Formats: sequence, structure tokens, C-alpha cells
Amino acid sequence: MIRPEADAGGPVGTVSGAAGIRFFSGGGRYCGTVKTQLKLGAELGAVVITVSDRCSRGEREDRSGAAVVDALGEVGIPCGPPRVVPDGIESVAGAISAALGDGARLVVTTGGTGVSARDLTPEGTATVLHTILPGISERMRAISVATIPTAALSRGIAGIADSVGNNGALVVNLPGSVGGVLDGVAILAPLVRHVIDQLDGGDH
Repeated sequence: MIRPEADAGGPVGTVSGAAGIRFFSGGGRYCGTVKTQLKLGAELGAVVITVSDRCSRGEREDRSGAAVVDALGEVGIPCGPPRVVPDGIESVAGAISAALGDGARLVVTTGGTGVSARDLTPEGTATVLHTILPGISERMRAISVATIPTAALSRGIAGIADSVGNNGALVVNLPGSVGGVLDGVAILAPLVRHVIDQLDGGDH
């Protein structure tokens, strides 16, 4: 179980139960219940990438990447430790491409989605996508902005990319805050299996 944790947005955490996992963040707001029947494991090949200059230099603890890994694990999508890279178009594109080269079917980034000069995660991500899924990122912003108005400034994108050895992968940008990534995983988790099924030729 993910333990409650405080950050600039307020206390965050999840409470799990028999029916699923209830996600809370940003002062305890309820973001939805995710059924835990997703048992994707190694077949999914999920990879989490933290994009941060300071984390890559060891100057700051990577809390958001760890939160993504924990939250995905709670809904049956285990993955290894986050891969930490500095901000920048080339570093982001390279890290995502490396994950896709390893056969990942879900790649989640955290960080670098704002408006500062070094926030270039969307630009780096766009270079590897062949299909954009605007509804995912729009939904994430809509949920977060209800309690954190500055969430409207998040420029994260989501879409489909080619992945070695399979029929493609879902790539999603999450913001760099713990509350933001918990909101994002709550929205993302119910969609992952459907997206992968569609890429593999499943029925709508």
C-alpha cells in the first residue's frame, strides 16, 4: 500500500480495499476507484522515466518517479525502478526510445511538462509518437485543475509509439508532483489493457 505523503500540493496517498484502490491527492480529493484485476506483469514491460535535472545530478530525491512505480504496482502493473534522465528533448526522446527498444508496452514519464525553459518532455515525447491520444492528457488536466489551478499549465501528452517485438506501446507524460502522478495513474490504469488489446487487434 502506498503510504500517505505530503508535498507542496497537500497530503497524498491511496487506500486499497477488496473492490479496488481509491486514489487521493492534493489535500485528500478522491480521484476514482481502479479495479485491481489488471495482471499485466512482465508481459506489459512497463517503464517509468523521471525527467529532472536535479534528480539526475543527485541533488534531489526522486519522489514522483517512485510514486508512479508504487501506484502502478498497486493496480497490478509492476515495473522496475525509475530511469532518471535530465531535462531536454534529446534526453527524453533517447530514454523513451531505449524503453521501446527493450520492448516496453507502457512508458510513463514524470516531470518536465511545465512552461519553464527546461520543461521539454512533451517535445521529446512527440518525436517518438506516431499517434496522439489527446483525451488522456485532457482528462488528467481536467481532474487536477479542479483543486490545483496551475495544473492547467501542464503540457503533457500521450500517444502510441512503435515498440520492438510487439504491436506498439502507450506513452504518457505525467507532471512532476506526487499528487499529479497519483491522479494520472488513477486515470491511466483502467485504460492500459484496452489500449494494448486494441494495438494487438482486439475488438472495440
